[in-house]
Amino acid sequence: MTVRHLVARWWWSAVALVVLACQAATATPPPSPSPTVSPAPRSRGQFDGVRALEFARAQCAIGPRPTGSEALLRTRAWIEQQLVQAGWEVVRQETTYRGLPIRNVVGVRGQGRPVMVGAHYDTRPRAERDPTNPEAPILGGNDGASGAAVLVELAYVLDIPEGLQVQLAFFDAEDRGNIDGWPFAVGASQMVADFPVARPEAMVLVDMVGDKDQQIYRERNSDPALNDVLFAIAAELGYEGRGFYNEPKWAIIDDHIPFLEAGIPAVDLIDFDYPAWHTLDDTCEQLGAESLERVGRVVETWVEQGAPLRPEDRSPSPQE
Repeated sequence: MTVRHLVARWWWSAVALVVLACQAATATPPPSPSPTVSPAPRSRGQFDGVRALEFARAQCAIGPRPTGSEALLRTRAWIEQQLVQAGWEVVRQETTYRGLPIRNVVGVRGQGRPVMVGAHYDTRPRAERDPTNPEAPILGGNDGASGAAVLVELAYVLDIPEGLQVQLAFFDAEDRGNIDGWPFAVGASQMVADFPVARPEAMVLVDMVGDKDQQIYRERNSDPALNDVLFAIAAELGYEGRGFYNEPKWAIIDDHIPFLEAGIPAVDLIDFDYPAWHTLDDTCEQLGAESLERVGRVVETWVEQGAPLRPEDRSPSPQE
């Protein structure tokens, strides 16, 4: 090969390297993944409020999540990812109401008596109580993300006893009530009208449970006997006067009402003493890991004791 040929080959090789370098510099980077929390597999164990707070933050990172929105679809996909990773069967219920899609999701594990733990995962499309911007959608840190976060953490930690089936129900369309003529609890109403899973013997609802200044009183519409059971568990865990207050206060229209109307014992664990309710201040900054953990451990204990419906049905309380 002559010197002339060697120079020519070197020149074309240099040109090729320059072209490849330019292509690499101008290549479009891949899109960022959706916010998610994907914990490593672990053994069943106690409810962890710190992890539940991370699950709430993952939802807040998606943004406002009103019924019918793309953000709510992303949230549903995230919830289903967590349920599958934790070993639960995923059941969807898709309906419509006033032209909008209603998307309920239920995680199912265990065989036997069916009981349900529920929370809504949609957020309010208008912050009508906000003093500065009442038309803006809320982020729903407490009113939406907190209850769903408790259910996701329960999916990872529950040790379900034999003879019990647990259903973790994520309700859509709770928080559009009194907007454009909508009622509250649309998703829960549609679930009760046509259960996509076995009809539960009881339902415990967790809603707005993560406020740092937690004040959960007995909700007046809830089933009294089941309330007795849950507040007795809270007292045994050391939460009486520290997040839980065993006296009646509020009567709430919430996702438990359709269950009660269908003859299913249901309780609403809710902190309605929440100044940021239906305002733009309802963000994940309002949440505390300790508050989420208290609620999670009460529900966890109830399930692991066999989900008793009355105080006389309870097994001995666990030793701390």
